[in-house]
Amino acid sequence: MNTLRNQVQLIGNLGNNPEIFQFENGKKKATISVATNETYFNSDKEKITNIQWHNVVFFGKTVEIIEKYLQKGKEVAISGKLTYRDYTDKDGNKRYITEIVGSELVMLGSK
Repeated sequence: MNTLRNQVQLIGNLGNNPEIFQFENGKKKATISVATNETYFNSDKEKITNIQWHNVVFFGKTVEIIEKYLQKGKEVAISGKLTYRDYTDKDGNKRYITEIVGSELVMLGSK
């Protein structure tokens, strides 16, 4: 059951092209922004669409696939874990980031 304690699964579309970062040791990181949406009708029978944006990072071999095949608008299914981190920006302000560290990626939709 430990594998279910912090697991996130999303199906959505890329909001922009992937950002690829290469570390000094040659390893790479891919950052993607994924939009998921939920549609419902309010009490006045108006259709409401709620869009949520998710920051997702990948490491390892998956980065090569992302770099080669993904672009803005592509539909993907993602599995990973939710993480939180903080850093101090150049002005000395503490900033907080919530992101998903992806472990699996499936490309959906047409080729």
